[in-house]
Amino acid sequence: MPREFELIQSVPVPSRSGVTHLYTATNLADAFAIQLPAGTSSDPDLLARFILSHQPPWIGWLMQVRDTVVACFGLKTARHLATLANRIQIFKVYSTNQTEIVLGEDDKHLDFRISILCSEEAEPAGSRQLIFSTVVQCHNRLGRAYIFVIAPFHRLVVKASLRRAARVGWPLAA
Repeated sequence: MPREFELIQSVPVPSRSGVTHLYTATNLADAFAIQLPAGTSSDPDLLARFILSHQPPWIGWLMQVRDTVVACFGLKTARHLATLANRIQIFKVYSTNQTEIVLGEDDKHLDFRISILCSEEAEPAGSRQLIFSTVVQCHNRLGRAYIFVIAPFHRLVVKASLRRAARVGWPLAA
């Protein structure tokens, strides 16, 4: 895979995304873009499942640490969330259309949404862009403290997940 398809750029949350104006105030909003090679599927559901099922192993270890800590505060654990219906991995599916899937969770300390948005038009070389956006609205001090601690890890996880998906090889269009 050419290195250009592993380049991840920080970008604004796209204005056309369903998460852009979801919350009146956000405590975290970020987005990362990666080019998809020509012939890659543009199905956001398939791409989300692919990204989340091919994450680097160290992310699973981080989630175990997170679960151990948050259980002490009565927050939802990944282990619990993975057992619920209408999910991709631990994330609830809120909406999906031809270009975007919105995942997330609501909890007592914060609500968050993730958008996997695939550009509608192929670029001249036949490639498309995938944008992985996250928005978070905190409800209380616990939520703000959680985001303060988690934000740097969150950014590493998103970028590592996108890079890993590119290295494994994105799913092809049907």
